[in-house]
Amino acid sequence: MQYWQIFLILISGFIGWITNWIAIKMLFHPRKPINILGITIQGIFPKNQSQFAQKLGKLVSGEFLSFSDIENKISEPTNIHKMMPLIESHIDTFLKERLSEQLPMISMFIGDKTISRLKSTFMQEIETLLPPVMKSYAGQLKNDLDLEAIITQKVAHFSSDRLEELLYQIMAKEFRFVEWVGAVIGLIIGSLQVLITTLAN
Repeated sequence: MQYWQIFLILISGFIGWITNWIAIKMLFHPRKPINILGITIQGIFPKNQSQFAQKLGKLVSGEFLSFSDIENKISEPTNIHKMMPLIESHIDTFLKERLSEQLPMISMFIGDKTISRLKSTFMQEIETLLPPVMKSYAGQLKNDLDLEAIITQKVAHFSSDRLEELLYQIMAKEFRFVEWVGAVIGLIIGSLQVLITTLAN
């Protein structure tokens, strides 16, 4: 094999690699539109960020995270039980300390047994009351909080630099693989060109 043939194969491989490298870079660059000979060039993500934000907002609010899911989750008995120790601690403090401060005359006639009974009664009522209260709160939250609009706004104002950094952290190996695939395909094409030229001669 002659030197020019080896050079042709290497050039083809380099062209395949650089083409894919440029394609990956053009996902994020240029950040702002650039007009070249009447053609506007801008990175795919920066150009379509607002549309991407809207679609992601609809997808997340409609498919991944709905208020009905939140409502069911926060009113589950297991989650209610997790809240009870904190509530019990506050009721205990109120009955033993705050009540005597606020109503000293009444606290004089309340002993430990009465406090224990009161606390037990309060805890039973609260445990019964919490699920419908949490559901009602979730329903009110749905009216006051537009989840789709919040996600859309957050994504639309997300920094392009930060987005590129995150994607490179997640997909660095995949991007390098795409670059090397381009190089390999280029080498194959270059080898075929040399082969065809050699056979033709």
